[in-house]
Amino acid sequence: MVLARAGYRVTEADSGLSALALCCETDFDIVLSDWMMPGMNGLEFCREFKKLPRENYGYFILLTSKSEKAEIADGLDCGADDFLAKPVNSDELRARFRAGERIIGMQAELMEKNRLVGATLNELQNLYDSLDRDLIEARKLQQTLIRERFRDFGKGEVSALLRPSGHVGGDLVGFFEINPQRIGVYSVDVSGHGVASAMMTARLAGLLTGSTPDHNVALTLNSQGERDAHPPEEVAARLNRMMFEDIQVEQYFTLAYADIDLFSGRVQLVQAGHPHPAVIRKSGAVDYIGEGGMPIGLIQDAEFERVEAQLFPGDRLFLVSDGVTECPSPEGVELGEEGLTRILQANKDMTNPALLEALVWDLASYFGGEDFPDDVSGALFRLKD
Repeated sequence: MVLARAGYRVTEADSGLSALALCCETDFDIVLSDWMMPGMNGLEFCREFKKLPRENYGYFILLTSKSEKAEIADGLDCGADDFLAKPVNSDELRARFRAGERIIGMQAELMEKNRLVGATLNELQNLYDSLDRDLIEARKLQQTLIRERFRDFGKGEVSALLRPSGHVGGDLVGFFEINPQRIGVYSVDVSGHGVASAMMTARLAGLLTGSTPDHNVALTLNSQGERDAHPPEEVAARLNRMMFEDIQVEQYFTLAYADIDLFSGRVQLVQAGHPHPAVIRKSGAVDYIGEGGMPIGLIQDAEFERVEAQLFPGDRLFLVSDGVTECPSPEGVELGEEGLTRILQANKDMTNPALLEALVWDLASYFGGEDFPDDVSGALFRLKD
């Protein structure tokens, strides 16, 4: 009667079993149960009540004359939320019910928040899955930027390696024919990672393409109207101007670009912030050339210098990204030029494609896995015997 006068809708049961049957049919918000009942005591009723499938939280108050700590602990173990001692004081009864209402309200609020969090997580998962599918397709498209992984130019041959660290990356390697006597070989590393860097590599691939020579910033015509190329340092300067005047993004990139004479073995190259190119002699000796240089797109009107080298039959030129030289061991020690030299010398008798494959294997062994922290790329030229 006290609860009814307080505005509660009250349903009564004469035993634990009948109360449990009612609870199976209706989600009661608060249950007030005696401890000692025929057929099923309050502890057993509480335990079964807490097992029932419910949409909201059910608050269970155990009515008892017991005050021993062990009995109270038994009640808590069964899932009781509160206890009310006999004889019952009406004010205390109403206070316990109001406390139960607050708990139920907080539980309902928590469940709603959990539902919203779950719905948000589902939306994020769907978005992630969609983005992941797009990035997988973007990776496939980026791989097509390297139209050829190997080409035999007669007097020499070039192999290309590109392993993005994620779905897409900021590295780019390639080569193109200048004329029947000379070829251009390049290695690019755009600052940053991900989609923005990949989009920049796509733009640069169009500027250094061999499939549409008219769009290639390195190519020109000589006074006789024959295919020729700008000096490497001028190619870097042209790209630098384009970064500030046309492309106008916050990114910059490093570049190693080589103009190679297939007949004489003469190499003219520019190093713009890229790792030092490696000259691999037929004997296995490895020399690193270049002075470092300034990255492209970092400083307007930057000046770039030409570096020259001489290749002899059987020698190679390797333009490699910092994803190789800066690859860390499990202890955090970078591979460096010394480590790269060891790998190149250990595989010096291999063909170009096999050497690049061995490089990836050895790098994975050094790193302790194949999920490299940075893009791994390189362009390897060999002057034939």
